[in-house]
Amino acid sequence: MSTDFEIIIRFLLAILWGGIVGAEREYKGKAAGFRTTIMISFGACFFTIMSIAIGGDANPDRIASNIVTGLGFLCAGVIFKSDNHINGITTAATVWAVAAVGMGIGGGYYIASASGSLLILFILLILPYFQKIIDKKNQFRILSIEYQQNSNALEICQDLMKKHKIRHQMVKQIREKENMTTVWEMHASQANLILFSNTIMAEPSIDRVETLR
Repeated sequence: MSTDFEIIIRFLLAILWGGIVGAEREYKGKAAGFRTTIMISFGACFFTIMSIAIGGDANPDRIASNIVTGLGFLCAGVIFKSDNHINGITTAATVWAVAAVGMGIGGGYYIASASGSLLILFILLILPYFQKIIDKKNQFRILSIEYQQNSNALEICQDLMKKHKIRHQMVKQIREKENMTTVWEMHASQANLILFSNTIMAEPSIDRVETLR
């Protein structure tokens, strides 16, 4: 069993490393911010320490094994859907990873926990730049157009997609009297999508254009 002094050190380290990650989340205005992330890291650390103490040598994971299960409720709380877009998945994954850091500290694995926390920061701070490069090469959009049934708007839209090298798939088509609504899923580079959007917005045969995502 760890000494009281070592337990206090573990608590402080859990607060430190959880707080560093939480500061990045708070700066970006995410749901699980500074205090939340600290509490997750501290709580996971405390539960791990108590699990070792209560379970003893025979069953040291008695409580700690349920930390990941309990995190599911927290992670679900920071994920929400707006229109056709889901937000909060990265924050939920961060909560999950920070809890692992807290568990590592509670178990006495200080170097592994510190390395894990620094790698979380690397993923959150550095990798978004690479993500932006990937997004420029290939972006995903959902496009909805409304037009009159007797017009050639659908053919014009398909021709423009081919012209701008946009991979597309029709996912929905609705008819309401003489009005038609068609929804497309599109994949293309950022530049091609911008050119296509500017062209389709100016097309007179299309009554309404909406980018759902």
